[in-house]
Amino acid sequence: MNLNLAGQNVAVFGAAKGIGRAIALGFVAEGCRVRGFDREAAAAEPLHTAGDIVGGDVTSLAQVQALADAMGETDHVVFSVGAGSGKFGFPFWNVPPADWARVIDINLIGAVNVAHVFGPRMAARKRGSLLFISSVAGQIGSPTDPPYSAAKAGLINFMQCAARDLAPHNVRANALAPGMVRTDLNEAVWAAGQRALPPEKRESYDTWAKGKILKVAPLGRWQMPEEFAAMAVFLASDHARNITGQTLNIDGGQVMHA
Repeated sequence: MNLNLAGQNVAVFGAAKGIGRAIALGFVAEGCRVRGFDREAAAAEPLHTAGDIVGGDVTSLAQVQALADAMGETDHVVFSVGAGSGKFGFPFWNVPPADWARVIDINLIGAVNVAHVFGPRMAARKRGSLLFISSVAGQIGSPTDPPYSAAKAGLINFMQCAARDLAPHNVRANALAPGMVRTDLNEAVWAAGQRALPPEKRESYDTWAKGKILKVAPLGRWQMPEEFAAMAVFLASDHARNITGQTLNIDGGQVMHA
């Protein structure tokens, strides 16, 4: 399938590693000019040319604005940023209110900043797409990390608001929701849970992950970052021109709405 994306400009927030990096490389493979943005840019390998990942913080509207100004016309924007509280939140009062603000700022306000900067520019050009990486935790009220779940639920709702507002301008907005993906964030969830257990009940990351996958995912296997890249480039293409306001789960069947 020819996606006809060659030569288009793409900004990927969270491009240094994990799902964000896979998505950035997916657009590179389609012949796009990709600029990554990540607070860990200094440690990241180049996507395709030196200097193609710049450092920054999505919670800073000014830094997001600076990237947009440097890029000029941008055809597609991907927000693949996520951070948890670092604590095991079951019950929810294990994570005090003071620990919520940072999680909300990164996962939700960061996305709002990106949309506020790039959305009006795309609307003025009457073309473009926004893609937000949410989580199945934002759909099922996952007790593992309540502030993270709440932020990702808010992100889904905000994406729908953005999709409705941008639709008259021929700009689309969608979200992808990962289930179990081997990333630093997933490993941090495991680590927080292990700290809440007595030593004799703790288990390795691989053992924990295998058990959880078999428990929550009917297909019984990891989801891979490259699967999100494939869906991301498709959603940016004209083949998806009538897809907007949707949250697509790549989760091995974890979330099934009856």
